[in-house]
Amino acid sequence: MYKSAFLGCGGRARGHADAYRFVKKGKGVAICDLNEERLNAFSKDFGIEKKYTDIHEMLDKEKPDLLHIVTLPTLRVPLMTIAAEHEVPVAIVEKPIAIQGEDWKALRDLSAKSKTKFVVNTQLHFHPDNLMLKRDVYDGKIGDIRFVDISARSTILDQGVHVLELCHSYISWAKPIKVFAQVSGTRNIPTGQPSPDTAEASIYFDGEIRAQMLCGYYAPKSNPSDSQYMHKRIAVYGTKGFVHWTMVGWERFTQEGGYESGTHSYGEQDVRAQASLTDAAFEWLEDNSKPHPTRLEHSLTQFNIILGAYVSALEHRPVDLPIEPPDGLMDSLKAKLGD
Repeated sequence: MYKSAFLGCGGRARGHADAYRFVKKGKGVAICDLNEERLNAFSKDFGIEKKYTDIHEMLDKEKPDLLHIVTLPTLRVPLMTIAAEHEVPVAIVEKPIAIQGEDWKALRDLSAKSKTKFVVNTQLHFHPDNLMLKRDVYDGKIGDIRFVDISARSTILDQGVHVLELCHSYISWAKPIKVFAQVSGTRNIPTGQPSPDTAEASIYFDGEIRAQMLCGYYAPKSNPSDSQYMHKRIAVYGTKGFVHWTMVGWERFTQEGGYESGTHSYGEQDVRAQASLTDAAFEWLEDNSKPHPTRLEHSLTQFNIILGAYVSALEHRPVDLPIEPPDGLMDSLKAKLGD
């Protein structure tokens, strides 16, 4: 069994740890958090006895095979740099991978030189019903992909990164070539996940595939829940049919099977997905020919679309991708949207 350690013992880290009920290849051996009350509670709840308040000490003593980095987005660069300096074999990092251009460029440079394999925790990729629908798309059951519709009722930085990853993976990681976007609202900019309140973007990919993304309060509701976090969805339309996934169900139309639909429990699917994402990280560790589908390389490409969307909104023009982002995008957006 591989050894796993957790950096950060907050609520989201509990989701990572709970999935070890189903993880086949590893187990949790150590945890680290500056908050000792939170550290002790996590230790008790998940039966992990080795506790640390210093990340360097934990990595030196425990030498984990996998490190879960589950902290605020503002700490991504320094903590991933620490993992790389300690040559942790593989690390699973919470989303979003970056906030704006400066940290995106720092992580691009780190990725190019680091021995550590970084995975981004966009676990919706592994939801069983998403995997089922992706197989239909990959097998050509809906024909050639023409249009992808994605939405999330939270911000583009908070939950938009989830549906953007789904879009990218459903279309087999086609190369993004252009984005045209608009954003509004500054309420979420001075938060731990700084972002415009709403965002809409038209994204163009190789293969004549176009995607439309809408994030924020005006994104469509896809179930009765009042929680903004429960309204993530993706629909993929092809020349012969479509597939549609939401957090409570799915539907598809193929020439072979006609119209079909079903429901699912998001919580049950999510814990299984988290376990599958973790086991896939161990498989990548074992075999370089099995790269992780939510690896940093893909996430950096997806986040570059968001950075391009910000520039497009600021400059009122379509933006070619990839973009070399300017510094200070959040300050620029705040100043522009505050007019």
